[in-house]
Amino acid sequence: MKNIAIFVDGPNIIRKEFSIDLDELRKMVQKYGRIVTGKVFLNQFASDKLVEAVANQGFEPSIMLAGEKNADVDVSVAVAVMEAGYDRNIDMIAVASRDADYLPAIQAVKKLGKEVLIIGAEPGFSKALQRAADHVEILQKKAGHVQQMHHNPHNQQRQQQQIQQKPPQQQGQQTAKA
Repeated sequence: MKNIAIFVDGPNIIRKEFSIDLDELRKMVQKYGRIVTGKVFLNQFASDKLVEAVANQGFEPSIMLAGEKNADVDVSVAVAVMEAGYDRNIDMIAVASRDADYLPAIQAVKKLGKEVLIIGAEPGFSKALQRAADHVEILQKKAGHVQQMHHNPHNQQRQQQQIQQKPPQQQGQQTAKA
């Protein structure tokens, strides 16, 4: 059984339009092994209700402080990914985000021999991030519920070579609210 560290980019993935349920996210990751570390990174604008909900669902909320305009948690998530990359007790690193900014960290931990699972949602799920992962899970909202859809990034890469696609536009970050 693989030991997994999961890191959730809260402002990027825990948004009202995605209706992400952390219990469902946990179940999705547990298909790959045993979660030994589970953190949800939030910015200082996260509501107390959201922080409490994250903790109640068994994840460790990590509140990141930033400047007035910069409420990004990307650097903190990337540092956690790299720390897990050097942890001998971690076999797989799961990152829940749509953000291509994690690509260098993902590539680095793969060089360290770690398996990588990326979990994201459309719109704006980075194709480069998906191709870099060993496993990809796409959360799709349907009729008010989030459905899981597993994708093999290597098959997807072959499909993309056949069909030329435009690069996804960058999505503006919004603050997650409970």
